[in-house]
Amino acid sequence: MKLEEISVILQCRVLTPEMDMNMELNTVLASDGMSEILAFHKPGALMITGLTNIQSVRTADVADVKAIIYIRGKQPNEKTIEFARQTPGPVLVEFRVEKEEAVYRMVPTGADLDAMIRRPVRQQLAVETVRR
Repeated sequence: MKLEEISVILQCRVLTPEMDMNMELNTVLASDGMSEILAFHKPGALMITGLTNIQSVRTADVADVKAIIYIRGKQPNEKTIEFARQTPGPVLVEFRVEKEEAVYRMVPTGADLDAMIRRPVRQQLAVETVRR
C-alpha cells in the first residue's frame, strides 16, 4: 500500500511532505525500542513509534525503513525533522492515537497491508454508537 493512502486513511499530518509519498510499504514495525526495529526490520517497512528524537530517523535509515509514524501525540523537534529532510531515508508522519490502536486499525493480525482496516467516517461512528 502507498504511504499517501495510509496517511489519508489514518488522517495523519505529514511532517516532511516534500518527500516521496507514493512509495509502496509492505510491512509494519511498531516499537519504541530502536534495537527491536533493527533486530526485526524488513526493507521497505513502515515504523510506528513514540520515540521522536533524531535516533528514530537514524535507526530508520540504517534499517531501510521508508516512513515513520509518530504516535501518542508526540512530534519530533525541528532538528529531527531537518535531519530527516537531509537523509535519503524515511518520510516523517504524525498520527495522534495509541500505538496498539494504530496497528490494529491499520492491519489485522497476520494480514497483508492490502487488508488494511479503513477508519469509519465520524458520522457513521455516531450512528453506530446511538444504535448500541
